[in-house]
Amino acid sequence: MGSELGILALYGLWVIIVIFAQILVGRVQVGDWALFSPRDEIPKLVGKAGRMERAQLNSVVAMALFAPAILILQAKGGFTSSSLLAAQVFLFARIIYVPLYAYGVYVFRTLVWLVGIFATAYLYYLGM
Repeated sequence: MGSELGILALYGLWVIIVIFAQILVGRVQVGDWALFSPRDEIPKLVGKAGRMERAQLNSVVAMALFAPAILILQAKGGFTSSSLLAAQVFLFARIIYVPLYAYGVYVFRTLVWLVGIFATAYLYYLGM
């Protein structure tokens, strides 16, 4: 992994993979019709499908927080070895987070989430 912008792009691809994984897991529960319907009345997803849905939504929120931090650093010319490490830590934490959430590994999942959010907060600190 080269740059912080490259890590942002990799995380964007990861979020797309998570979205597709959530669709595949959820479709087993609600059927193919849900993919083609207007989705006005999709039943609530439970079990692994519900956890994947929540992990996918959390991944999008993480992207919404991570991307501005990286773009602020880019605009300021503020990329350093510390920002690269923080971005790498964020990416690895987020990649680990999704399967932990999907398989119901609750306490460790939360610790991994904290690592990712602290890495993001550190990037904002560097951008100040």
